[in-house]
Amino acid sequence: MDMLMFDDLEKLGRILLTTVMVYVLIVTTTKVSGKRSISQLNNFDWIMTVMIGSLGASTILLKEIPLIEGFVSILTLYILQYVVTKYASISPHFARLILSEPRIVFYQGQFLPEAMREERLTRQELENAMRAEGIHNLDDVEAIVFESNAELTVISKGKQRDLIPETIEPLTR
Repeated sequence: MDMLMFDDLEKLGRILLTTVMVYVLIVTTTKVSGKRSISQLNNFDWIMTVMIGSLGASTILLKEIPLIEGFVSILTLYILQYVVTKYASISPHFARLILSEPRIVFYQGQFLPEAMREERLTRQELENAMRAEGIHNLDDVEAIVFESNAELTVISKGKQRDLIPETIEPLTR
């Protein structure tokens, strides 16, 4: 019980110094790696974020992990993310393997129960997305797309004419 609030000054000093250094590494590497690291997260980016957070915390709190090993593991993840996303940007086949495809869950006045069930979405979630866009009538919605970053995009009938047909048609199959 005596170590509940404080163990020793040396351990606190090591944690403080390691925290500052890991923070600087993660902030700097995130800045260098670009907007993708801080944008709306798809599954792949979310996994990377959790892993980097876990490695950062382990490096800070576990004295058995030398600072350089924590740095190397964090930098390795950022490099892997860069390589994988760079390859995904030039290879549509690879991108389909690692990223979720957008999916229509409401189309032309109809909820699509199979798509909603497979994506684990409720009618209330779709209606919430509509209200967030200022739409209160199902008849005013052309489609609702469940995006690869887990956001719901509501396409109103008024904006339907601005769509490029090739972008929505594959999602309706």
